[in-house]
Amino acid sequence: MTIWLDGRLRDADDAKVSVFDHGLTVGDGVFETLKAEHGRAFGLTRHLHRLTRSARGLGLPDPDLDEVRRACAAVLAARPVPLGRLRITYTGGVSPLGSDRGEAGPTLVVALAEAVRRPDTTAAITVDWVRNERSAVAGLKTTSYAENVVALAAAARAGASEALFANTVGRLCEGTGSNVFVVLDGVLHTPPLASGCLAGITRDLLLEWTGAKETDLPFEALREAEEIFLTSSLRDVQAVVRLDDRVLGDGPGPVTAEAMRLFDERAGEDLDP
Repeated sequence: MTIWLDGRLRDADDAKVSVFDHGLTVGDGVFETLKAEHGRAFGLTRHLHRLTRSARGLGLPDPDLDEVRRACAAVLAARPVPLGRLRITYTGGVSPLGSDRGEAGPTLVVALAEAVRRPDTTAAITVDWVRNERSAVAGLKTTSYAENVVALAAAARAGASEALFANTVGRLCEGTGSNVFVVLDGVLHTPPLASGCLAGITRDLLLEWTGAKETDLPFEALREAEEIFLTSSLRDVQAVVRLDDRVLGDGPGPVTAEAMRLFDERAGEDLDP
């Protein structure tokens, strides 16, 4: 694997960051995950805009987006896999052992791993842990992902690929690494950003392309939904056919199937919409 680290390409064995990097010691960093196909990344401009928003939310300097683009192009050219997970990580850099940042400046890492296409359907669970919609990092894509690791492990134990959260006031929010859409009375809805969910790139595109409504929903809406699907950069649109012990069907419902078709069509027409 070839990795971009602090200004140049390196082999994986040579790509090392300091044990004092703030991204490691306190999770002080932001990241983006992009889908890459045959050496080309999808939605790069939108991902870079969100990377900048997340960095500003943490008080990090704006990333040099020209360098990030060069880094992505170099890594993709070095290993143009049929389907890959392109990861951009931007941290607070080498710092003291505490929450204060040092003076070394940020660390930038870009890496690519081969991926496999997700199945069209999956299972999900609900969890009792909640998202804090009033958190200082609500809506930011930070490297502080421990609560997602714990919730995703719980999903795996239940034979599912995702765990869904409410927020602190019992409203539907998001998954560990996905946004959630529900169909109620034939109408497609997804939680608003005020719920504390991430402004997912796939979510935003589907809002534009399908006319889905941003709706403040109770967590219990999952029990009433006729269809549920998840979105993310690697899932695209993925139908949930089992939620906890409730079976919703054996394949994508009609609204989900249309969202899948539309996303595949529009994304195929423009790699940087």
